[in-house]
Amino acid sequence: MPTRSGRWSCALLAGVTAALSASAGPTGPVRLSKAEAARVTAQIEKDRAQAQAWLQHDPASYLAAVARKDFGSSRALTVGSAADNDVRVDASGVAARHLRVTVEGDAFRVQATDPSASFTVKDQDVRDATVGPSTIGLGRLSLRLSHQGFPAIIVFDPGSPHFKEYKGLKYFPVDLSYRFELPLTTNPEPDTIIVMSTRGNQRRALRIGWCDFLVGGRPYRLEAVRLLEPGTGEDDLSVFFRDATSGKDTYGLGRYVDLKKLSNGLYLLDFNAAYNPACAFSDHYNCPVPSKANTLPVAIRAGEMDAHYH
Repeated sequence: MPTRSGRWSCALLAGVTAALSASAGPTGPVRLSKAEAARVTAQIEKDRAQAQAWLQHDPASYLAAVARKDFGSSRALTVGSAADNDVRVDASGVAARHLRVTVEGDAFRVQATDPSASFTVKDQDVRDATVGPSTIGLGRLSLRLSHQGFPAIIVFDPGSPHFKEYKGLKYFPVDLSYRFELPLTTNPEPDTIIVMSTRGNQRRALRIGWCDFLVGGRPYRLEAVRLLEPGTGEDDLSVFFRDATSGKDTYGLGRYVDLKKLSNGLYLLDFNAAYNPACAFSDHYNCPVPSKANTLPVAIRAGEMDAHYH
């Protein structure tokens, strides 16, 4: 999904930038010229249109997810059309016992277990492969090998019945008073914290620092973290938050927004790009839950609203 997963990143500041960030006060909204504001607004609207199209049609859309199986205490899961598989996939071309997927550290080993079986990795037919957290093809279906420290297989079907439930996405109007270019107040000694998830898992994350900003002239702070999970880049930094709109105009669990490193050493925190977690659309996901520390008393009337898919 162009603007979500995704989503959808930054690294620790060093040297003089870190020193400046440590002493900086809360940052007010970015000041843009009329032309710059028009350009930014047009890009945000374009991203939103792409997100709508992705959700409505894409074979990797949240609405395409039709099944999930967590590995739990098992090291391996079987996939096939027979009823006794861990993951039953009843589709043309899928053998009774088609695959065996084994967790090997941060990766997965996928093996075809029927003489006629194969699967695709990057559009190449193979019978045995070791891959990181990624998606493999199985006939018209695809299997997402999700790790997150709690491995699972998610089945995606381009003919999913959930596409019939599509009713678009809802957004607040673009409001650039919720767009900030700010220094990251870095954590002198980044500490590992526990981020709870919607499936009850305790996911580990590194608390990198804090974003300090002004809304309506009042100061607020949100912590930024990097999930310590396979497939998460060293520079990926996320802010999981709730605010006074949560459970009203916006999704009750909360929303996410990603930081982007700018060429001037600052970070872009734009709540117009705040998005709902995958769990707002499907039960087949495992989503981080915003912490109490990241619950704002102010209404952030920017970004994605709740379209009520649940």
